[in-house]
Amino acid sequence: MKTAVFIEPGKMSVQDLPKAQVKQPTDAVLKIVRACVCGSDLWWYRGISKRQANSPVGHEAIGIVESVGSAVTNVKPGDFVIAPFTHGCGHCAACLAGFDGDCMNKTDDEIVGYQGEYLRFKNANWALVKIPGQPADYTDAQLNDLLTLSDVMATGYHAATSAEVKAGDTVVVMGDGAVGLCGVIAAKLLGATRIIAMSRHADRQALAKEFGATDIIAERGDEAVQKVGELTAGAGADAVLECVGTELSVDTAIKVGRPGAVVGRVGVPQKTEMNTNNLFWRNIGLRGGIASVTTDDRQVLLDAVLKGEIHPGKVFTQRFELDEIQAAYEAMGQRRAIKSLLVISE
Repeated sequence: MKTAVFIEPGKMSVQDLPKAQVKQPTDAVLKIVRACVCGSDLWWYRGISKRQANSPVGHEAIGIVESVGSAVTNVKPGDFVIAPFTHGCGHCAACLAGFDGDCMNKTDDEIVGYQGEYLRFKNANWALVKIPGQPADYTDAQLNDLLTLSDVMATGYHAATSAEVKAGDTVVVMGDGAVGLCGVIAAKLLGATRIIAMSRHADRQALAKEFGATDIIAERGDEAVQKVGELTAGAGADAVLECVGTELSVDTAIKVGRPGAVVGRVGVPQKTEMNTNNLFWRNIGLRGGIASVTTDDRQVLLDAVLKGEIHPGKVFTQRFELDEIQAAYEAMGQRRAIKSLLVISE
């Protein structure tokens, strides 16, 4: 099967690897329909973080179930499914509490890549999310919306729920990548009336406004904090969505919240230490982490997509075939694409 493989920073390839197969009773093998490149993939693509050379890549996809292990009863061959990047078991303490991204029942350490023709999906019985019908029943745009539910839309929603966004809130969204833009969608879905998007790029600013942002701030650091103060009559935001992970972004997120605000943090941390004293003196809460993809898809997000209430698939601004994997990564790495779509099969 053709699969995207990381060679070294800045270099991707498509290789013919052995076809995915069921290895555990809880596995399923999926034929991938669509996959995509994630902003977090850029950390190792750019050489900022480490990744094993010659390893399969990708963690977002939708596909058709081809085969299942003996313990899988909730999905069957032929089902159309969302393949979350999380693999919750559904019965540990974390999954039962709704935090399947932190599932306590770890599977084996085999590296599997979603950017390929087939995928071995672990903990398939509970973690896979069934989509009604078949891919042919949906438009191109709807398939893109469904694809975002494997990670990016669920992660943006996790930022908003972690920040405890509620009706009438003023929300600041840090980050104008696909996760930040989906955070804007999530904040509006949860009833925020003012959504301030931090963005320096015209195309992303326009999409943020289309998704529900009421204000745009291009400045960073202390200038951004000052701008939020001006927009909120000095009060600050009720909730802040941190969707970047850098030290500057986290520091700004803490400073733009009003006393008692909560920061929902989903940007992958890039620094191991932080000064929490600033949180203490202003009663700022800090929550967040790995998204609860299966839980949130089932409870809210799949229904919102099927009803046409949200259209997160608009974050895909360039599309590629699997053989064009190098170009797909380059487009995101050079900020020519907000998010690169990979069309694998029909």
